[in-house]
Amino acid sequence: MTIDLNCDLGESYGIYTLGMDQKVLPLVSSANVACGGHAGDSAVMARTVALAKQYGTAVGAHPGFLDKEGFGRRYIAMDEEEIYQLCLYQIGALHAFCCAENVQMQHVKPHGALYNAALRDPAAARGVARAVKDFNENLLLFAPVHTELQAAGERHGLRVAKEMFADRTYTAGGTLTPRTEQNAFLDKPEDAAAQVLDVLQEGIVKAVDGTIVAMVADTICVHGDNEQAVLFIQHLRNQLEHHGASVQAAGEFI
Repeated sequence: MTIDLNCDLGESYGIYTLGMDQKVLPLVSSANVACGGHAGDSAVMARTVALAKQYGTAVGAHPGFLDKEGFGRRYIAMDEEEIYQLCLYQIGALHAFCCAENVQMQHVKPHGALYNAALRDPAAARGVARAVKDFNENLLLFAPVHTELQAAGERHGLRVAKEMFADRTYTAGGTLTPRTEQNAFLDKPEDAAAQVLDVLQEGIVKAVDGTIVAMVADTICVHGDNEQAVLFIQHLRNQLEHHGASVQAAGEFI
């Protein structure tokens, strides 16, 4: 069993510090680095890429809507071409800092409302996938199974790393339980590890209503924006390794 652990990082900007990047980077195998859209700026991108290189963590671009006030979680209506340009612009920005550090970018994962739009909307998904392919067709695209984003990536000939979330629950339709619902999150690392191991060993996930849903994953998203979350990642990784799972960057096995 081989699995990638990915985390959204580099989300500070200006005088504002968000996340626990230096503590999280040694624990995960892939970093989704904000590219100045929903968060991040040039100084933070430079620092995050340098830290990822120091800890041997793979780097990916994490483009989002240009909405720092809403942290990229508010939907902005854009057509396919606009989303294509938005993603291409942000991937290119992070790539410059990867070049400066002699780090090879591994993947692209959209953020927040852009991610959610690309899961459901074929035009948004095509915009993201086209940007990744036109920038570098060897980049991985992170996307959940049975989504428009996965389909668009595969149609454009990209390698898709199938993603699930460790600390989020799922509906009977195989989608994430909305954040607004009370049972949207798993608070205990033991429960998160059990959910991930079900996917790795059995290819299933248990939905909030008890339904057994088919699920596969190459990469697991974890959150590391506070001390408790960092401990959660540490416990989760320890439990996965205890059960025989090997944590590696997605680009090493996909």
